[in-house]
Amino acid sequence: MAEDARHAGARLTAADRALLLRLLNTPTAGPLETGGDTRAVRLWEAGRLYAAAATESGMTVVRHAAPPAPELHRDDVPALVQEAAADPAFLACQPSLVLRLGPPGLPRSDTVMLNVHLDTVGGWWTPSFDGVRFSGRGAIDAKGPAVAVLAGIRAARAAEPALGSRTGVLVQAVAGEEGGAMGTFGTRYLVEQGLTGRLNLFCEPTGHRYLPRATAAMTACVRVRGDDAVDDHPEAGHNATVLLGFLSHHLATYLPARAHGARVCVAGLHTGDRHNKVYGSGRLLLNIAYTDRDSGRAAEAALRETLREGLAAFRRSAQGHPSLARTAHDADAVTSLHWLKRGLPALNGPAGDATWAGQLLEQHCGLARWPAHEPAFTCDALWMSDVPGTYTAVLGPGSLDTNRAHADGEYATLAELDRYAGEVADVLVAFTRVASDPRGRPDPRPTHAWKGATP
Repeated sequence: MAEDARHAGARLTAADRALLLRLLNTPTAGPLETGGDTRAVRLWEAGRLYAAAATESGMTVVRHAAPPAPELHRDDVPALVQEAAADPAFLACQPSLVLRLGPPGLPRSDTVMLNVHLDTVGGWWTPSFDGVRFSGRGAIDAKGPAVAVLAGIRAARAAEPALGSRTGVLVQAVAGEEGGAMGTFGTRYLVEQGLTGRLNLFCEPTGHRYLPRATAAMTACVRVRGDDAVDDHPEAGHNATVLLGFLSHHLATYLPARAHGARVCVAGLHTGDRHNKVYGSGRLLLNIAYTDRDSGRAAEAALRETLREGLAAFRRSAQGHPSLARTAHDADAVTSLHWLKRGLPALNGPAGDATWAGQLLEQHCGLARWPAHEPAFTCDALWMSDVPGTYTAVLGPGSLDTNRAHADGEYATLAELDRYAGEVADVLVAFTRVASDPRGRPDPRPTHAWKGATP
């Protein structure tokens, strides 16, 4: 079918467009993105706006709150989150919202869960809509898709009366996805409370392809703690700048080939800003994304070994230089490896039979699968990795690069959001018809029949 015909029944209404502009005009970057300022975070307000629109379509609020404080003190919570949690306002200003369509007693097997995040990265400008394109922080990641989800639910319910009675929908509109929080106090808590479905879709930009994988990431810090020196006598101290610079090159050169199944990013290096001082202390950050726990553990071991080799290589190359002699001699003693984030799960496909999900998404909804050779990315979907009897995929409009997610000028086109609303509606209608058949087979009516025709 032509694109316009396929999605004619699930377009954003004028009210949807107004809601999106209000959400874009409500700053929701969390404290990890704004330097710790909790007063400027308006996630409560954004959640109430979103809930009000959802309840007009028959959804009910299941929960609108932050998780208990102990959730932030688990071993796998990133160090920066645990440090920020010392301020009680950090958690209090970042609630997550859960909405339900259908009776509360419906089992997971008859439920679809859709996860969107209302928090954004930092950087804000006045949002706009020119009739074609929404511009503003969160337009594609992920306030625009969040509004499209509501439009899709509304259209699907109008087309299939069994949706909301025989089958239900949960919407998680979470905080704590951005800023390196990794969903540890948003999505994870809701998943562990059982607020999931048999089919779970995470709304992130995938170019309208469904991606049944999500990498996890760990952050390592190589720290040097030595003695400073003045520029007139650099040999008197430890030169952390030279040592960390050498190690950054060594790690960037050798670690990627050894960290099988992982992607290595040698990132920030900092010692100091003055020109007339030798800094004896500093740190080097590395981010390592991995596809499963085994590759994560292997990458940890590879980093430790490559770091040891790098220190040995530095000693050999620097020991003959008078200004670096002390640094070379003490390199092992002043250098240490710390983990700011590790131990997170990765989503690497369902544990059981997923044939039904592939048939539903591809054959009955016309969705394309993310190519196997293209790497996945990190998002909150990773928290579904250990939930039995479920299928999870990432699905959304646009792309992180093209639509400038996390960058100035972030945007989403109305056509992309309309198409996504139609895809959400397709999935919900198809899922309901599968669930309504006692043999687990879809209703013989075509999934798209409701778009412009009487089902």
